[in-house]
Formats: sequence, structure tokens, C-alpha cells
Amino acid sequence: MTPPIIPQASGPVFLDDERINLYYLNELYADIARCVSLQLKENHQIEVPITSGIWGGTYLIADSEGKSKRRIWRLYFIANLPQGSPLEKHENMEHLVGYYYTSIINAFRPYGLELDLNMWGGRLPYSNQVKPSLTMHMVDSSKKVNWLRGFFIWNLVPWEESIIHDAIRNVKEFREKFSIKKKPIMKRDPKDIKYLLQDVVITYRTLESSFSSDFLEHAHPIIDEIVDHFLKGLFDPVLIRDFFFRVRDNKLIVGFEETLQEYYSKDDLNVRRVEDWPIDKINYVPEPLKEKLIPPIKNLFTSFKSNLDKRNKLL
Repeated sequence: MTPPIIPQASGPVFLDDERINLYYLNELYADIARCVSLQLKENHQIEVPITSGIWGGTYLIADSEGKSKRRIWRLYFIANLPQGSPLEKHENMEHLVGYYYTSIINAFRPYGLELDLNMWGGRLPYSNQVKPSLTMHMVDSSKKVNWLRGFFIWNLVPWEESIIHDAIRNVKEFREKFSIKKKPIMKRDPKDIKYLLQDVVITYRTLESSFSSDFLEHAHPIIDEIVDHFLKGLFDPVLIRDFFFRVRDNKLIVGFEETLQEYYSKDDLNVRRVEDWPIDKINYVPEPLKEKLIPPIKNLFTSFKSNLDKRNKLL
């Protein structure tokens, strides 16, 4: 049996001021996936490629070197698994979970996190009904972060494509949470609304290059104002609720959905029914949408790396 491998990034993920370098965090998630694949191959003769990276797009609100502008309390990753692989067998999936569990612990322990598995195998909301995405939830007893949560998606594509596809599921969740039919906003925890607004900002930034000029002109000032308040510290419950209503009443979620539907309708796919799509469309992104959205993500990480390399040469 191959001993546990300690996944590593090319630089420090957690910094002295408790901020996170999101370029290195993305590297670390990718290396965790590599280590899990390696252990499956060496210990069980199972060859399964896995792609992985940050879920949630916090890298879209970072400085020029990928450093988070505020402390991050919730860590997320997305991992993409091939269909029709040995992982379809329950015992092999259990091996994968075990290796992911130990690899995550080993990867984050050098930074002072004491992670332990809290839940595995939950179904990710609005994922494919036939092959639902699965979740892993780990809690940190050191309290350096609240939790680390992973999403396992059943179709092997590059990380960037999986992130873009998952925006459809995000928008479907937004549609429900911003519905006027939900319980009165005054009864909701402002912290929950704040994280919801953060997800709205991240989804906007992820899809930004696909929006029409009219929608950009309409939505951009609202998003910028929310971001400005996030960076200063958004704690006022009244202001948080005000932003909620501005997002809802200005129909930003409708704009997200209509933009995505414009691209997916050419393949006869309804973004409101993403859970009903055929399994071969899990993680599917039309070429025109890839052309608009993948280069900005890749260019951002290239820029992070370039700026980090420049600084490291000066040290």
C-alpha cells in the first residue's frame, strides 16, 4: 500500500494575516486530485483522471497576485469524475472518498487546520437526477475556517468548463431564494443573505463576458456597489437587506438566466430544467460560451502567476 501523499501548491496558501492566496489554493485542489488518482492507481490498479479547482469564484475578488481581499471562512472545491469508470462501483467510490479525506487533511494541516469529515454523499441541489453530484463536508476544529466543502461532478471536463456549467445550477438556486414567494426577508439571517449576495457577485463576474452591453450597463453599478461594501465590511443588516431587494427588483437573476438560455437553447437545453438534462450533458458548455468565458478565467490565473513570479524573483 502506497503511503499517504501530501499534496502541495507551489507557494503558501494561507498567509501571515490569515488571508488566502487563491492561485495557490487552486493549485492545491488540483494536486489533491492528482494525489488521489495516483493512490487509486498504485493501490487498486484503478486509473481515474480527476480535474479539480476552486468552486465559488472567490479568485474573482482578489488582488493582482491572487490574494483574497478579505478573510475567507468557507472553502469550496469542485472535482470532476469520468463517467463509465471503475468509480461507478460503490467500493471504488469508497476508496476515492477515503483518499480524498486523508489528502485534504494532509494538505491543510501544515497551515494549522484540523479538518475532519462531517458528511459524505449528500446530493447537490439541482444536479442531474440520474447521476446527481455528490458533496463532501469537512469541519475545522481549529476554527481557522468554518468548513471545507467539495462537490463531485459526474463528467470529466477541464475545471474552467465545470465552473461555467455550475453557474446554471447557481442561477436556479438564486431564482428560488430571490422569489417573492419565499418567507419574508426580515425573518432571514443577514449572514445568509450576505453569502447569497456574494454568490450573486461571483456568478455575475463569471458570466460577465457573455452579457449584452445593455445588461452590463444596467447591472454593473449595482454589482460594483455591493463589492465596495463587501471590501469595507458589510455587516449592517439594513444595508444587506437593501442590496437583496435591489438585486431582486432590478431582475439581475433574470438577466443571468436569459443570457445562459440564449446559448443553451441552440442545443434544445432548458437552463430552468438542468437537472433533467441527459447525463452526457453534465458539465456541457456550448463552444460559443466557452470562447467568451474560458479565456478571462485562464488569463486571470496567468496574471496571478506572472505577478507572483515577479515578486518571488525580488525576494
